[in-house]
Parts: sequence; structure tokens; C-alpha cells
Amino acid sequence: MSDVVVTESQSGWIESIDGVEVVDPREYLTNPMWNRRRGIKIYNLANSYRYQSLGYYVSLLAEARGHRPMPNITGIQDLVGSTDVRLISSELDELIQQSLAPLTGETFELSVYFGRNLAKRYDRLSRELFNTFPCPLLRFNFARRKDKWRLKRGGIIGAKSIPKAHWPFVAEQAERHFAGRGAAKSKKNTLRYDLAILHNPLEKELAPSDEKALHKMLKAASAVGIHAELLTHEDAGRLMEFDALFIRETTAVNHYTYRLARWAEREGLVVIDDPQSIIRCTNKVYLAEILEKAKIDTPKTFVIHRANADKIVSEIGLPCVLKRPDSAFSKGVTKAETEAELAEKLEEMFTHSELVIAQRFMKTDFDWRIGVLDGRAFFASKYHMARGHWQIAKYGEEGKQTFGRAETLPVELAPRKAVNIAVKAANLIGDGLYGVDVKESDGKFYVIEVNDNPNLDSGVEDSVLREDLYRRIMESFLRRIERKKSGEVIG
Repeated sequence: MSDVVVTESQSGWIESIDGVEVVDPREYLTNPMWNRRRGIKIYNLANSYRYQSLGYYVSLLAEARGHRPMPNITGIQDLVGSTDVRLISSELDELIQQSLAPLTGETFELSVYFGRNLAKRYDRLSRELFNTFPCPLLRFNFARRKDKWRLKRGGIIGAKSIPKAHWPFVAEQAERHFAGRGAAKSKKNTLRYDLAILHNPLEKELAPSDEKALHKMLKAASAVGIHAELLTHEDAGRLMEFDALFIRETTAVNHYTYRLARWAEREGLVVIDDPQSIIRCTNKVYLAEILEKAKIDTPKTFVIHRANADKIVSEIGLPCVLKRPDSAFSKGVTKAETEAELAEKLEEMFTHSELVIAQRFMKTDFDWRIGVLDGRAFFASKYHMARGHWQIAKYGEEGKQTFGRAETLPVELAPRKAVNIAVKAANLIGDGLYGVDVKESDGKFYVIEVNDNPNLDSGVEDSVLREDLYRRIMESFLRRIERKKSGEVIG
């Protein structure tokens, strides 16, 4: 994807950056040649972005032409002429408090140029603001109220509004930004599309894909004509450079993974896990409801609240399994053996959620994990319980984790009933990538849950298909991107 800067500035600073085309906004808007160009990213550095200004029309027509404008029209509408900034995440709010805590004044203004500020101590805050509001040139105003800093106003800076003393720093940051883009572009060769793989190196054992698997994904993407890059949350401001987003870190609704999925989907990227799948899979109350409605066998399940908690024993008996609606990796899941233990554990869970899931306990040596992509099963694994424990994952002192062993079989050798019930359950969620947990008892199969963001680890889920497992995923991305480019509605 070529980089094009649209600006009225005649200072010459941007023209000196290698690999960057510069064009006047009037030329970009009126020359038919630009309507025919494909595969370019527009950096809109206009003097003004007000409604129906040149800057406004540059981003508007860039979107119509299939170019990738920064800022886009949504970003302009979010920030231009507004005294209130849209709701920000709790993580960003916490970072604001940390970053501005040493200040003694009541107001503060922060300029963000390509994700940086002149004062290095604000680098992290500047990067997060840039990730939240992807625009090259930004300015934010903060005010302190009752010992808490609040983001009162955010705005896109017109090029003419940058103080003269700041221009050397702006030029330096622009050169740094485009130099990084150039390094990435040099790897793409003739690959047609770009895929961002979001991961979190700090997740370690709980990451949905290990490092070796992630690199297999990069290789598989290249084999089908897609340039893929590993990105972290800190690189979120670059997402508009890509055609698709593959989330390979643990997802949650009240987390940046969901916000990035939502933002990327809104901006036209192909997304796995899509935000709808994240919402549906990460809430056990929702899963219980749709599985029951579809008459899919599950362990007897009871959605409980404080008013009906006394019916658990009569409805499903003891022992029973209690789950917080947002539980994952066996966290937020516990077993109650006695009525006293049940009451104690329920009280703790009700401090986190108004609703709790109770399920009849089914003792098994392993769970089936059926991987489903595009409505079809493509791997089948046995996840054995951790030694001496009733769950796959066991958490010890200081958060130490131990896991049961896992083995993968060809899908055609897995029990057909397990595969069929898993595919049926996954299709209730969508057509993305899912891992369906199934228990087998007395020859019958029961769906435990449908997971978005299933594990894909080297030597485990890929032990049968090997590199072909990742290739199938990348071929799915390729089909989805091409359908999106052709204007076909996906999902």
C-alpha cells in the first residue's frame, strides 16, 4: 500500500521523506487519475477539516475511492467542532490519571504528532490517544476536577495551526513513522492484501497461540498472497493500513480486543474474531439461552440470581459447577460439593455479576474440542483434565497454572455425533473461527460452551494438519477480503 500525503503545506519537509508521494488537495479531488489509483493510503494533512472544507472532502472521497484515509470521516466527525470527546476506555482513563498526576495546574494541553509529544514522559499517553483517535496531528485539552483529570476536548490540528517551533519535531516524527511503513512495505513484494495479527506477548501460557504458531500463520498468509504482520495493542493506530484483523489474544467485551474488533469492522476490515462473536461467546448466560432454544444437548443448566438460588439443589443437584458469565480458561468456574460451599461460592460470585450459571457436574477424563471455521469442522482435539483435578486447567498458589495433556485426531476419526453437535452449536454464533467444547457421557454428547478465539498452538491443534491448518485459515481470510472488495455482504 503506497503512502500519499495530501497537504497544502509548501514547507518542503514532507517532500524529503523517501517513498512518500505529496499532492495538493485540489489536485487529489479533481484529477481523474486519483480515482483510478488502487492500493494507496491517504494521510490527510489539511489546513482545516470543518464540514465541506477541502480537508473534509479529501477524506470523504478517499473513502469513496477505496483509499485508506487518515483521518477518516468518522474520525473527523468524532473530533472536529466538538467540545466533548466520546467515551474513552477505562484503561485510557487510568493512563491519563497516571501521566498527569505530577501536574500542579488545573488545565493541560497535549499535542500529539504521529503518536508522539515533544515531552518524552508523555510518549505512552500520546501513543494511546493516537491509537484511540487515529489522526497524524492531534491536540487534547484536559481539566482537573476533584483531583481527577478529565479529557475535555480533542481535536484534529490543521497544518497551519502547528506552532513554528514544533515543525522540526513534526518532521522528525513523520519521517520515523513513514520509515517504519517503508520497512514493512519492502517485505510485501507482490502480495495483494494485508493482515494484522493482534497478539499479546505478555500472555505467555494463556495466549491462544504460541510464538511458533504465530510465525506459521505469517508463512501461511504469504503462501496465499497475504502480507501479515504481528501487531500489539500499542500498534492499534496502524490498523487502517490493513485489509483484515486476526485477533490472537484473549478476548473480552470490556477489553480493548472488543473495541478494536468493533472499530476495525466499522472501518471495513475483515475481522476474526468479529465483535458479535466476542459478545456471544464470552457470555455463558447468552450461550445457555441459545443452546436451549436450539434444543442442543447440554449438561442441565440453570441461570440463577439471588431470588432463585435456593432452587439449585432441587433443579440440578450436588455437586454442581458454577460459572461467572464471562469465565474463561477455567477462571471464574468452580465446583460446589455441599450446600454450605454452594452458598459461600454463590455469594462471592454475586459480587461480580447479577447472574450466575449453574450446571450439573459431569465427570469425564477429557473434553472434546472441535475447531469450526466457516461452518465446517477442521480439527478435533482431546483436552485431558489436569492431573488430580476436574478441569483442564488447574490454578495453584501465586497463580501458577498446570494443564492436562492434549491430543489431536483427524476430524474423520472423532465421534461423528460430537462433530455434528459442535458444528450446529458454532453455527448459532456465526461463520467465524470457534472452538466448541463437548463432553461425552454414556454414549451421548453435550455441548459445554462455544469459544471464540480458540487455541491454535504448535504441536497441539496443528499436529494432524500441520501447516495446512494455518493455510485453511488464511484461505478463509483471502475469500472474505475478496468478497469485501467486490462489495459482497459478508456474514
